Amino acid sequence: MGKSMSLQTYIYLLRLPERLYDPDHWTEEEKTIVSRHFSYLKKNVDSGVVILAGRTEQTDETGFGIVIFLARNETEAERFMNNDPAVQSEIMTAELSPYRLALMNEKFSIGV
Repeated sequence: MGKSMSLQTYIYLLRLPERLYDPDHWTEEEKTIVSRHFSYLKKNVDSGVVILAGRTEQTDETGFGIVIFLARNETEAERFMNNDPAVQSEIMTAELSPYRLALMNEKFSIGV
């Protein structure tokens, strides 16, 4: 059995605290941490761990981000989520769920 057979799919939902809905309220430190958050996800896209990451355009309580990724088990998935710099620094809250990937268009890719 190959390594990929033992991996499960997970998703975590990210939300900003209310005080950060307005981009003008962001400190330089918070901007730096979110930049590290993006780099963390990009590195893990490149290594094949993250399948997809993105966010909605809303800048209020309805807005959220998602990360769909692979892990061996829930413990590893929680560790991956908690190592996200934005989660670690509590700039974003995160909620983890096992995720059943039913369909995926292999031809779809976007430039960042």
